[in-house]
Amino acid sequence: MKRLFSYSTLILLTLSSAAFAQFKLPPYKVTELDNGLTIYLMEKKDVPVISVAMAFDAGSIKDGSEYGIAAFTAEALKFGTTNYSKSQIDSLFNFYGSNLNISSNKDYSGLFTQIMKENFESLLPVIKEVVTQPTFPKEEIEKRKQRWLAELDQMKESPRRVIGDYFNKLVFDDAIYSNPVSGTKASIQLIDEKKVSEFYSTNYRPETSVIAIVGDFNSEEMKSLIQTYFGSWSNTSPKIISDIRFNLKTFEEPRVYLINKDNAFETTFMIGGLGITMNNPDQIQIDVINTILGGRFTSWLNDELRVNAGLTYGARSRFNSYKHSGTFFFTSFTATKNTEAALELAMKTYNRLFEKGIDEATLTSAKNYVKGQFPPDYETSYSLAGFLIQKYVFGLDDSYINDFEKKVDELDVKKANELVKKYFPKENLQFVLIGKADSIRDIAKKYGRVIEKNLSEDGY
Repeated sequence: MKRLFSYSTLILLTLSSAAFAQFKLPPYKVTELDNGLTIYLMEKKDVPVISVAMAFDAGSIKDGSEYGIAAFTAEALKFGTTNYSKSQIDSLFNFYGSNLNISSNKDYSGLFTQIMKENFESLLPVIKEVVTQPTFPKEEIEKRKQRWLAELDQMKESPRRVIGDYFNKLVFDDAIYSNPVSGTKASIQLIDEKKVSEFYSTNYRPETSVIAIVGDFNSEEMKSLIQTYFGSWSNTSPKIISDIRFNLKTFEEPRVYLINKDNAFETTFMIGGLGITMNNPDQIQIDVINTILGGRFTSWLNDELRVNAGLTYGARSRFNSYKHSGTFFFTSFTATKNTEAALELAMKTYNRLFEKGIDEATLTSAKNYVKGQFPPDYETSYSLAGFLIQKYVFGLDDSYINDFEKKVDELDVKKANELVKKYFPKENLQFVLIGKADSIRDIAKKYGRVIEKNLSEDGY
């Protein structure tokens, strides 16, 4: 299954601020149809390609107790429409050399495709039906359910694939961001065509959706096309208003979520707490600091744990940012016998941020690295369409891209160390350890109150 928060096609996280050094957002137009659908149009005629991105207010935070229904519904849009079967949809996109990707993350579900200019009007009617006239055939739902359940089992075989879900559960508890995007076996078992149809009817609405089109076209002509195909889209079913406000809680104590994997030969760990929202004004400068800690191969964490101590093949840190909240963590893995040494060194390295701080030479190196990381791929129509829907969903300002280098350059040592104290959690850190519990339980107790669960148990 495609999971956006795990680097899927929705590119929630690939659009990191580090990607936009020395780059200005090309001009674009914004309009809205009478039904409320927001349209972003950006002409980019360097290659005869048109990229389409859509976002729907239908992320996993809308799951309620039906974990995974948002992600399942997003995929099910392609299972058949009024005039096209699943095989016909797949065949048409293959015939024209394109792919139609639809998946979900915590905040929204999204559609992405890239089409040669000459084929655009052949595929636009199909996209329109996928979005506005899905039929959710029972046989396709059941086939996907069985594969989905098998994939959930496979995910549990790799602690690094699921540790983030355990961490979100520990940090967010019963709040909606703890919902596992891919669901649980118990929740997926209950999904049927009726539940999928109900979720679609409730959450896929033109007035809470956006379409971004970037590429080789004339804006007025494209606006007319979108009006033709999407202007009649309506949703008259009751709209459910979700209370998604968050109180930025603090943790009363450090806790260790110890996940037992009986046959484990290594321990995978994740340590951290609450982070920042996607539209945090300090995000770019925070990313520079995180680059120092664990955002590149020569980071402090990777240097200490991998290069110097040889305890792991990799260590990193990051901020996972959402619309209403976020997490910060640093993570690695090591042989079971090295668990204590790796945890001690990881904590010592992290605390270096607070005890020694960041010096001028280290900061300059990180700033140069971040500004040099602008790959040409981020100037593509596909990436720009992805940014435009994020702009809509998260309320990002154009300065997020246009002032990137300026914000990096403005970061000095004093400001960097102030941001460390403001945004990097220090007290009552939250720990997740996945490994052989009997071998690491006493080590876990050193770091906080231990909560235990078996990896083989359903859910997180």
